[in-house]
Amino acid sequence: MLSILIPTYNYNVNALVKDLHDMAVLENIAFEIIVLDDASANVFSSETTLENVTYLRNEKNLGRTLTRKKLAETAVYENILFLDADVIPVSNDFIAKHVLEMKKDFQVVLGGYAYEKTKPERKNILRYKYGKEREERSASIRNLNPYGFIFSGNILIKKRIFLENNYSDALNLYGMDIFFAYKLYTNNVKVNHIDNPIYHLGLEANEVFFKKCLESVISRKQFLENEEGIEKVNGLLRHYKKLKKYRLTGLVSIGFKITGPFLKKMIFKKDPSLFCLDIYRLGYICAIK
Repeated sequence: MLSILIPTYNYNVNALVKDLHDMAVLENIAFEIIVLDDASANVFSSETTLENVTYLRNEKNLGRTLTRKKLAETAVYENILFLDADVIPVSNDFIAKHVLEMKKDFQVVLGGYAYEKTKPERKNILRYKYGKEREERSASIRNLNPYGFIFSGNILIKKRIFLENNYSDALNLYGMDIFFAYKLYTNNVKVNHIDNPIYHLGLEANEVFFKKCLESVISRKQFLENEEGIEKVNGLLRHYKKLKKYRLTGLVSIGFKITGPFLKKMIFKKDPSLFCLDIYRLGYICAIK
């Protein structure tokens, strides 16, 4: 009935698996939990006595996109629940809420993200603030723009729908959730957001998250810049296409080279400016070839 799929890399998922297993058992459903390690340098224990739990490992690093594809192809059941490795359910009825959605006519259901109230160390504050202000949203807000809040770290989806819309090439790029969201949008796949969040625990260091943000900008420009209707899915590309329409990208690129160091300083301060991060990404997408 339900395949719970967890791609992992250098992260211990044992506590997450135990919680999910206990919740699934209480629902008295047919289920499986599959963990696929993407050739981690740090190999955590994969031995388990838990029924219906399987640990697999890639012989070489395939990247997030192909690892998720491999998990979906391995799954026994048509209903699959993808969870990131560095998360933990907020509520004890997390699986119960998803099972309830499975009884409805669903195609894609997103439970949402949450972040703990206690702020992390300064070295992780940029990722925390971004998540708190941009990702932690109620279902009522997310459903106003359903394709704009596609996060693959907590998504219940039909196996067929996932395989038809997932990017299938061997790319290890950050930010491909945007491509996935666009595919769902263009194929008119019904997306529903519910209030069933997970806590995102694995906060990257400021420098790592900032680098990933720029990688995401590159992947958006490379794969989605000229796609019809992309502005309805992604705000950055919506603003970029407006600048491009009025032939202002060159001017913005020049301005970015001048103001970039200042913007970066504001992004990495004690209380990071997400507005400056937005401006930086817009300047960056205009500047890259």
